[in-house]
Amino acid sequence: MFNLESCLGAVTRTVSELEREGKPARNVTLERSYDTTPEDLWDAMTNPERLLRWFAPVSGELKLGGRYQIKDNAGGLITECVPPHYFSVTWEFGGGFSWVELRLAAEGEDRSRLTLSHICPIDDHWKKFGPGAVGVGWDLALVGLAFHLSASDTDRIDENAFSASNEGKSFMADCSEDWRRAAVAAGENPSWAEEAAKQVTAFYTGSGLQGAE
Repeated sequence: MFNLESCLGAVTRTVSELEREGKPARNVTLERSYDTTPEDLWDAMTNPERLLRWFAPVSGELKLGGRYQIKDNAGGLITECVPPHYFSVTWEFGGGFSWVELRLAAEGEDRSRLTLSHICPIDDHWKKFGPGAVGVGWDLALVGLAFHLSASDTDRIDENAFSASNEGKSFMADCSEDWRRAAVAAGENPSWAEEAAKQVTAFYTGSGLQGAE
C-alpha cells in the first residue's frame, strides 16, 4: 500500500525572502528524498512520456532556451539546464509570472534529494494566498512522483478521486497548515499567514474560494 502519511512528513517546507529582477520576492521551497538515482529522477522529471504518468502532458521544445507548455496549466522558457542536477524555468500562468528551479543531488547509493523552489513576486495573488497557493500544488505533484517511482509504469494516482476523498482533503489541509507555519517561521505576520492558509485550504478542499492555483 502507498503510504500517503509518509509523504506529508517526508517534505521539508520553507519560505525565505529574496529579490528577483530587483524586486522583493519569496522563495517557496520543498525538499524531499527518493529511493532512486539522480539520473532516474531527472528522467522522471524531464521525459515527457514519464511526466504524463505522474504529472501532466508537457509539450514544446524541451531544451535550453526552448519553451514548454503544461496542458491546461503553466508554460514558459527553459532558462538553465544542467543534467542531471539542475534546471530552471519561467512559470507563466493566468497573467502571472514567477520562476521554478529544481535541484537534484545524490544521497548515497540509489537515493536522491530533490529541492524544488517556486519564486513568487509579492503581488496581489501572494498577498491574498501566501505560500500555500503554489506550495500545496507542488505537494500534490510530489505525491504523484513518489507513487510513480514506487509503482509500475502504468499505475498512477486518480487525481480527481484523490482530491474528492476525505483522505485527500485532509492531506491538502495539513499541507496548507505546514505552509502557514513555514510562513510564520520566515517572519511573516502570523495573522496574515493564518488568513492566507484558510483561503488556500478552502480552495483546495472545495469549500469555497477561487484563484489559488
